[in-house]
Amino acid sequence: MFNDIAPTYDKLNHILSLNIDKGWRKKAVKEIVSHSPKQVLDIACGTGDFAIELAKAGVPNIYGADISEGMLEIGRKKIAELGYNISLKVDDCESLSFENDSLDAISVAFGVRNFEHIPIGLKEMNRVLRPGGEVCVLELSVPLNPILRFGYKLYFLHILPFFGGLVSGNKEAYKYLPVSVLKFPKPDAFCQMMHEAGFHDVKVKAFTMGLCRMYTGFK
Repeated sequence: MFNDIAPTYDKLNHILSLNIDKGWRKKAVKEIVSHSPKQVLDIACGTGDFAIELAKAGVPNIYGADISEGMLEIGRKKIAELGYNISLKVDDCESLSFENDSLDAISVAFGVRNFEHIPIGLKEMNRVLRPGGEVCVLELSVPLNPILRFGYKLYFLHILPFFGGLVSGNKEAYKYLPVSVLKFPKPDAFCQMMHEAGFHDVKVKAFTMGLCRMYTGFK
């Protein structure tokens, strides 16, 4: 599915989010670089937008992992044009090819909800992080305010699938994406998953009235 929508993925992301997603990424990058990491892995990196922001912020060594070769191919072209030190490869979040305790930080921007088994993916992140390393998860979420939630569901379940399907040519993909957000664990439940995976000092911050949340924790 992601291979199929890769050519229009970046354009639709920014259009359908009204470019608000760029601000969310910058806040997450600021959190990560505040701890001066040297080796960062961006999981479910897609076309590399978040990895590129990490490079712009001065992270010296960045790796990107995704199961979609189509998304990675576009990401590699973008990175080559910019000249950043980012290595992208096909890798499974539930069985990462990185060694134990080898990374300073891990980011996942709008990808955790696509994990087949979220607890396994979180445990893998914990395994490859060094002691004291940070994980930062940025994910779309459902607003708690009932009025906002009504408008959110109207947009996400009807307007977004229509325009997303029209531009990408894949209506099913843009039906799946909003449903995956609605089915994602609530903030308290996801924080508990992070604790159970071995992370401590787990925190969550809401952005844009709860449209997006950032989860952080340390090994």
